[in-house]
Amino acid sequence: FQACTGIENIDEAITLLEQNNWDLVAAINGVIPQENGILQSEYGGETLHGPAYGPTSHSTAASSTPSSSSAFRHVVPSRQIVERQPRMLDFRVEYRDRNVDVVLEDSSTVGDIKHILENELQIPASKMLLKGWKTGDVDDSTVLKTLHLPKNNCLYVLTPDLPPPSSSHSGALQESLNQNFMLIVTHREVQREYNLNFSGSSTIQEVTRSCHGHCTFPVSPSAGVWAVHPSTFSMTLAVAGLTFPCHRLTVGRRSSPVQTREQSEEQCTDVHMVSDSDGDDFEDAAEFGVDDGEMFGVASSALRKSPMMPENAENEGDALLQFTAEFSSRYGDCHPVYFIGSLEAAFQEAFYGKARDRKLLAIYLHHDESVLTNVFCSQMLCAESIVSYLSQNFITWAWDMTKEANRARFLTMCTRHFGSVVAQTIRTQKTDQFPLFLIIMGKRSSNEVLNVIQGNTTVDELMMRLMAAMEIFSAQQQEDIKDEDEREARENVKREQDEAYRISLEADRAKREAQEREMAEQFRLEQIRKEQEEEREAIRLSLEQSLPPEPKEESTESVSKLRIRTPSGEFFERRFLASSKLQVVFDFVASKGYPWEEYKLLGTFPRRDVTQLDPNKSLLEVKLYPQETLFLEAKE
Repeated sequence: FQACTGIENIDEAITLLEQNNWDLVAAINGVIPQENGILQSEYGGETLHGPAYGPTSHSTAASSTPSSSSAFRHVVPSRQIVERQPRMLDFRVEYRDRNVDVVLEDSSTVGDIKHILENELQIPASKMLLKGWKTGDVDDSTVLKTLHLPKNNCLYVLTPDLPPPSSSHSGALQESLNQNFMLIVTHREVQREYNLNFSGSSTIQEVTRSCHGHCTFPVSPSAGVWAVHPSTFSMTLAVAGLTFPCHRLTVGRRSSPVQTREQSEEQCTDVHMVSDSDGDDFEDAAEFGVDDGEMFGVASSALRKSPMMPENAENEGDALLQFTAEFSSRYGDCHPVYFIGSLEAAFQEAFYGKARDRKLLAIYLHHDESVLTNVFCSQMLCAESIVSYLSQNFITWAWDMTKEANRARFLTMCTRHFGSVVAQTIRTQKTDQFPLFLIIMGKRSSNEVLNVIQGNTTVDELMMRLMAAMEIFSAQQQEDIKDEDEREARENVKREQDEAYRISLEADRAKREAQEREMAEQFRLEQIRKEQEEEREAIRLSLEQSLPPEPKEESTESVSKLRIRTPSGEFFERRFLASSKLQVVFDFVASKGYPWEEYKLLGTFPRRDVTQLDPNKSLLEVKLYPQETLFLEAKE
């Protein structure tokens, strides 16, 4: 919002966003008049009305840059004067077994909250210590808007100068004495966090001795600090008003003896209540001069953790299996689903599918020797909102940087995939800056590192940075989907054209093959016909040669004259000896091209089928003497 509108005052920006129910588009449109231009969003295809950004040359250069790192084109508009509306803040204040809701403008002071609580709780404002602020050095004159608070806040009241509850609560007190309290202590000087377990019957003196005199605690938790008064060392944790089962403390070293009481109290620790702290019983207690195991009467080796990843692991998949198992044993089963396989396989899974299925790649770099690791893993990386968001939008791959061999191996992989600049950036990270969270986006020609998130962050900041990376990725993904759809459309058209061309070729080939088959069949039939004609011609010639000579008209022997009509109407005549057999007539007709197997020879009066007669009889016997007219007719 600040990048789009140019508003530098964070209070003003938060007020405008709250007025628009945290709707980014509506808030921008509320600040930037619509008639000044159009703000084009790359996310979701929306068009936002807004100003023409900056000078013409700058706007053109900004809009022509293809690698925009935001869902909106980053441009600097002219400042708009916004009339600031009062921002209302909601507070839920806890005091022992009571809750009080307070609503104030952010222009109010901390003292105004105390005056309201004075009427509600019937406790003098001078006796109250109001705790639970996210920042230190808060007094009654502090204006709320200077603390940059969210809309909803939780505080609690401590009253160290008031007596504890009456004896009617002795049963509850006895129960508190038997309970175990976890004190989550944050050491300011070394920026470390320690988890200490104490029974409710433990005294403040016992707690301070366990911390080996590195810091001082005020007398009563109602005062927000445990002041250095020997008479208060005998107070037990059960009556100190701590939150059960976990209570958060921030500690510092003792004040100088020459400081005033007010200066000393400013350096004392603030107490912050939490209800979901977790971790090991006691970590790195040596900073307080106490050995890990000695605090609880067990050997320190019993609390030593297994390595997250074996050193010099040959197979990355096996190393990631051990990493996942060890991570689950330390921080529980609610954690990101780590990709089991090599970094190249993770790239393949995240970047090289269809555009709609691609995801960002999140690389988690673990380091056991960093003071931030346990807090980051247990409170940020294992938060349900973070786990859910990562599983939906990211492929998460992990590596342990604790061992030097594993560190060198990852830096080699990093140089190969991201270049020497990214590898050098990771190489220069100090141990206390780990763990690191790398957000990688795959591009057409290379892999781009969108963000490097260090361990000193909060859940909200981590979620915001993940969402910011997702906005950039979504804009790029929409372009990739559009390009892929256009490419697929072109390929579909080409496939359809190729298929139509193939079908046309097959049709032409089939037609050509059919023609060739027809021609081949015609040729075959023609060959058969020719062979049959040649055979018939040979038979005809043979019969013609085998016929006896035609007798002359003046022959002294009996001669029969036969006149034969063909189916085409033609006639041919021949003389035969009356003593000749009927077969001679058949052979004569066959020699003219009318074999008796295909044609019938019919007589006229009476009509008869001569071919049915005995061919061995003479013409005289079959009464074809002295002359006869016969007809040839094709058999059916």
